[in-house]
Amino acid sequence: MKKIEELTISELPELVKEGRTVLFFTASWCGDCKFLKPFMPAVESDFADIKFIEVDTDASMDLAQELNIFGIPSMVVFQDGQEVGRLVNKDRKTKQEVEDFLNSVA
Repeated sequence: MKKIEELTISELPELVKEGRTVLFFTASWCGDCKFLKPFMPAVESDFADIKFIEVDTDASMDLAQELNIFGIPSMVVFQDGQEVGRLVNKDRKTKQEVEDFLNSVA
């Protein structure tokens, strides 16, 4: 997964303009983020047609606010530049729940 320390709102359109892209909003201090990270390589492998990008929420606070990211970890899915779904972690998510979500926005 490509990791971007700081992503700005002006950089977003170019990043998500083609195909499916998942922005995975995390933070180094986030316990639920640490729970998801070990199985994310397998999820990426299962969904090879999707570009996954990890975004440091603390360093990209303006973007997080612009996209109304109030909880982390969060995943925002874009298809050809348009948001098509989001998964906000109210409860700790399993690998199966993440995959079910990604299938639902296919």
